[in-house]
Amino acid sequence: MKFSELNLDSQLYSAIHSMNYEDCTPVQSQAIPVILEGKDVAGLAQTGTGKTAAFVIPLMERILRARPAAGDVTEEQKAVIEKRAFKDWKPQNFVLVLVPTRELAEQVQDNILKLGEHSGLKGFAIYGGTGYDKQKDALKNGVEFIVATPGRLIDLYKEHLVDLKQVRAIVFDEADRMFDMGFKDDMKYILQRVPRERQFLVFSATLNFDVLNTAYQFGSEPVEINISRDQAKAENVKDQIFHVGSDEKPQHLLSLLKVNNPKQAIIFTNFKLSVEKIAKFLVDNGVPAMAISSLLTQAQRNRVIEQFKAENNMNILVATDVAARGLDIKGVDLVINYELPMDSESYVHRIGRTGRAGTTGHAYSLVGDKDIESLARIEEYLKHKIEVGYLENDQLIQEFKPMPRHHEGHYPKSLDRARGPRGERGERQGGGERRSGGGPNRPRRDGEQRRHDKGPRPERGERDQHKSAQGGQNRGPRPEHKKHDGPRKPQHGKRPEHKKHEHRKGPHQHHQGKKTPAVVAQKSLGQKISGFFKRLFS
Repeated sequence: MKFSELNLDSQLYSAIHSMNYEDCTPVQSQAIPVILEGKDVAGLAQTGTGKTAAFVIPLMERILRARPAAGDVTEEQKAVIEKRAFKDWKPQNFVLVLVPTRELAEQVQDNILKLGEHSGLKGFAIYGGTGYDKQKDALKNGVEFIVATPGRLIDLYKEHLVDLKQVRAIVFDEADRMFDMGFKDDMKYILQRVPRERQFLVFSATLNFDVLNTAYQFGSEPVEINISRDQAKAENVKDQIFHVGSDEKPQHLLSLLKVNNPKQAIIFTNFKLSVEKIAKFLVDNGVPAMAISSLLTQAQRNRVIEQFKAENNMNILVATDVAARGLDIKGVDLVINYELPMDSESYVHRIGRTGRAGTTGHAYSLVGDKDIESLARIEEYLKHKIEVGYLENDQLIQEFKPMPRHHEGHYPKSLDRARGPRGERGERQGGGERRSGGGPNRPRRDGEQRRHDKGPRPERGERDQHKSAQGGQNRGPRPEHKKHDGPRKPQHGKRPEHKKHEHRKGPHQHHQGKKTPAVVAQKSLGQKISGFFKRLFS
């Protein structure tokens, strides 16, 4: 199907034509006509197949058809308007698009700006990690599309800056990821406050039972569109695994980059503390690379993404799964998994960063002993074995500087490395939103994955690294930061240095054993008070 066959508003079609869109992708061909009829849709298609345009274009068409027509209207045009237009669309009405991450919010917003260029339709992305002022101003001025992460949207709703009763259509983009990241309560909280007669759209690379169950629970009856029921990943991505030892991964990483000489590449790791370590390893060996993870502020992350998109020699990005759930960069032709992700769907999202918009991409995974269980889960999910690749001896780089053993705080010189003065209120370390006020029980982060029934969150590994470095012991709270109102028990029998002491019952009762500084200070104060009253009444 071609866009010219859809009989779209002339202003919208001009924007589509200026973006060089001619033929609809499979998900667009099936979803757009259904959405134009005002029906609910649950769309399943791999990442990079045009899901964003599949809901933005028809929703824009419905808004434009609701505007008063200029001049004489033919019977054919009246029929189109009657069939497609939002009924009684008012200036304060809007379409709400919910996304799991800031990066995806920016991506959807970028599509809205381009497609609404000629028609004057406006949208704005609101998410945590940035100031409220611009977002508040945009909402006051009025927009037709609000693209939001759930946490910040609920904050603004509680401040009466967003009227959810004005929502005429609601879209959950990457809905499965929102459930995986723990936003289920947020989604229900929002759905309970929007009108039940709104249009409900769900788009994702994977749709699980919880997502569809939530749609039905809130009165939706979506038309299910499944572009790839038996195909978990896109056809134009060729993926291979390389069985290597953990100490061989750095050598194979360098060698794969040299052999493929990618235009743009993304290297994924499960651990955010490994991101800058890998980036430093590549830079030390003459391979320009940048790092992005939740350890960076939102401003730093934006600068990294912009520099990665630009045409320069900084064409390699080392990232956690934060980037896998939001980046839409059409030039990426290579993805390397330094470790396999714990859950299978993250593998699909990672390798989906390449092979976008009909191009061909390659995805390689370095599989060590610790990745075997993940590989079994991924192959079961894909319903086929992943091809095993290998490098010839002459393709392996023999001389290179070793991988740094510890995180050394490396940043590319081209980036502003300043993190702000000490004590400055900035983005939370977890990469999420600061919260104001109460609300439903939900995570406070938009860019991090929370543990769920499918496996641990991708970025929890650095805690395991700390534990292994300490011989497996969990570090308890620091004694000087905690008051003890009763006997302190040794933890797991591993802290003999903390001796028991009895609870003090009176000012003259002495402790048995060694006195801690806190006890001495308390007893001295008691003696001073006792002496004061003796002198006062003697």
